Amino acid sequence: MTLLKDPRTRHRRLGVAAAAAGLLAALLTAGPAAAIPDPGDSPAAQEKVSQSDEAVAEAAITSGEIPGQDEIVHSDNIEHLANIPKDALPNFNSDLAFQGNYAFSGNYDGFRIFDIRNPKAPKTVAQVLCPGSQNDISVSGNLLFLSTDSSRSDNSCASTTQPVTEKSSWEGMKVFDITDKANPKYVAAVETACGSHTHTLVPEKKNVYIYVSSYSPNAAYPDCQPPHDGISVIKVPRNAPEKAAVVGFPVLFPGEGPDGGGNPGSPTNPGVSKTTGCHDITVLPSKDLAAGACMGDGILFSIKDPENPKVIDRVQDNVNFAFWHSATFNQDADKVVFTDELGGGGAATCNAAIGPNRGADGIYDIVGKGDNRKLVFKSYYKIPRYQADTENCVAHNGSIIPVEGKDIMVQAWYQGGVSVWDFTNSAEPKEIAYFERGPLSTSTFSVGGSWSAYYYNGYIYSNDIIKGFDVLKLSDRRTDPAKRVKLPELNVQTQPDYFD
Repeated sequence: MTLLKDPRTRHRRLGVAAAAAGLLAALLTAGPAAAIPDPGDSPAAQEKVSQSDEAVAEAAITSGEIPGQDEIVHSDNIEHLANIPKDALPNFNSDLAFQGNYAFSGNYDGFRIFDIRNPKAPKTVAQVLCPGSQNDISVSGNLLFLSTDSSRSDNSCASTTQPVTEKSSWEGMKVFDITDKANPKYVAAVETACGSHTHTLVPEKKNVYIYVSSYSPNAAYPDCQPPHDGISVIKVPRNAPEKAAVVGFPVLFPGEGPDGGGNPGSPTNPGVSKTTGCHDITVLPSKDLAAGACMGDGILFSIKDPENPKVIDRVQDNVNFAFWHSATFNQDADKVVFTDELGGGGAATCNAAIGPNRGADGIYDIVGKGDNRKLVFKSYYKIPRYQADTENCVAHNGSIIPVEGKDIMVQAWYQGGVSVWDFTNSAEPKEIAYFERGPLSTSTFSVGGSWSAYYYNGYIYSNDIIKGFDVLKLSDRRTDPAKRVKLPELNVQTQPDYFD
């Protein structure tokens, strides 16, 4: 597919129909954006779109303005090396982690381990059935960690769904021993308040600390009571993971009343999610820093004492951000990229009606020193290709591509595909590569696309919700130096010092 000089005008007609304007109004007045697992443990039901939206999508495909249904397109500097379809775990694919020659793929039904020593032909090593959305995944040494953010009958891998209003219901963290990658062993479970939507590791020699992000308390939920204005901290002894336990609940948003001190959301700030916890946290252990994407707030905090993180600065964007979803530092720790998951990952927001500043990345410079550091907004970045109104598309999970002296990131955009972009000049970010598939459907709104797209040891790995595990090769003089950087392990939310 050939990109014209101004791709935003190239697809100007996509999303400007009355139906799209109605969607925009709905997004502006909706309650807190629900991240994708809220439908429960089953894929979201498909929804028939209007005849006008269907006609617009079909016309755009016919004219070559967007790829055809399931058609793969990419920039010249991207090569699609492999796709491994889902197998024994049919539910949504979610996050990724890496260790040595292995990739670990989360899925709402459990997780899958790939041998990636030959990136052109990854091989399945194990598939573990352990339902519990969204099964956010990470690894450290011989341990694997899995988040459960759906109400279960118990903490076993044979559990069933159970109402969150029942006191006996369980949500939280699961721990596996992966000494034998072909036979992971379930060794521990820790229940946490409001479950575990995502989690972040702060690894030490003897222990692994886990920051558990969760949100949306309710007085009717026995194990998820308001105010839920902080994070759970779990301590896992490496030599005795069965002794894993919650060691604290640091409050990040102190305030009076049942709602704590976070962003009040609507109606005070229309279209903005009320802060009732955090969605995701990224730590930079080499700098003792962390960045939290916390629904209606973005925060910068110190983790010098991992059991007692200290907030340094806090920002809000009540004009263009609906749901602060995730964060990524640059290598020098003088910038952080926050994502806005407008529509919770289940809406078509990459169109002209939404525009370039919503459902986008917000780039912030970190200025000052020590506890006086501040987050200063510089610009937004959004993919420069409009998508059909049958495609869920919004900023999602990505990672740094380690090039010294440059700030380059690869990022997933659901059905918007994978984007590689440069924010070395934080005021003028620009895309340098992309990969995407055409819409799953032109007649039905369907959830799919790349959940996570990460750079690891010379390749880009993407976990597609529906299509499976993709391997991409990026060949570009601007990013080729990154191929010299080899890591023994990568959990993207625990950012390494790539050049140490």
